[in-house]
Amino acid sequence: MENNISAFDEISQTVKQLYPNQDGIYYRSIIPASMGGDSPLEGVEVWESNQQIPHWHYITYGYTELYEKETDEPEVSGFGFEMTFRLKKGEESTAPTWPINLLKNLANYVFSSGNAFDTGHHINCNGPIALDEKTDLTALVFVEDTELAPMQTQNGAMKFLQAVAITNDEMEALMCWNGEKFVDLMKKENPLLITDLQRASKMTQADFSAAWEKGVAEDGSSTGFLYMDEMDIVKDAGKPCLVLGAGHIDTFVKMLCARVGKGRKLFIQSEEMIACFQPLENPVVEKEDGLFLFDLSTEALN
Repeated sequence: MENNISAFDEISQTVKQLYPNQDGIYYRSIIPASMGGDSPLEGVEVWESNQQIPHWHYITYGYTELYEKETDEPEVSGFGFEMTFRLKKGEESTAPTWPINLLKNLANYVFSSGNAFDTGHHINCNGPIALDEKTDLTALVFVEDTELAPMQTQNGAMKFLQAVAITNDEMEALMCWNGEKFVDLMKKENPLLITDLQRASKMTQADFSAAWEKGVAEDGSSTGFLYMDEMDIVKDAGKPCLVLGAGHIDTFVKMLCARVGKGRKLFIQSEEMIACFQPLENPVVEKEDGLFLFDLSTEALN
């Protein structure tokens, strides 16, 4: 007997097992890309969870191949993930819709750029994640959803990638260490990584900050590439000097110590140039095929 269950149904049934006593609310895109529209997502489904604390659980449909197999990669379905988001429940009786818009904006970025997210990745939202809410959360880090395991569909493998909201200083701290380890530290207090718009930065907590400092000292940074919109290289007294926007300097200095100080290279790039900082005995600056090489000694980092 022919199996008429689509990959869409396979994902839906898996999620339903997590919430057997309720029906999710499905927000379908008006005209998804599969029907000739502009929205890359078919829709977003929202469930009400009482695990850990009452919260809304948002799940996308559309990053994977939900119906026919369209790519040449047989082992992976589409981008290989659907995205989730967990929001602490307030007094509202229905789920806020701004996370749906957030998830759609992320999908627009992925489909237009081809740059897929993965575990440990992060993105700066360049402002509050909820435009009409007062919050310090301005960035996202991505992890595998704790309650939804990776699965195999008829169109290939996929996982559920959860977007977790963080503050700007948390994002900078994460970049100076290891994304997954930073998230594991957050999980000690918030196992499901539920977003709370009202929370303060974890970096203001003494025990959290101390654990982060210890981790950076032991591991250094796993982030080897930074994009800076304000960057230039000019000559000062005949020597090349790096010029950055004031808002980037503290992050850059921390990253130099966490990367080059641990014997690793750090690349930074703007629209017009790219520079590489690497550890060497004798400090020197040179240029090779448009790439500026800054060789730094241990003394130069102090």
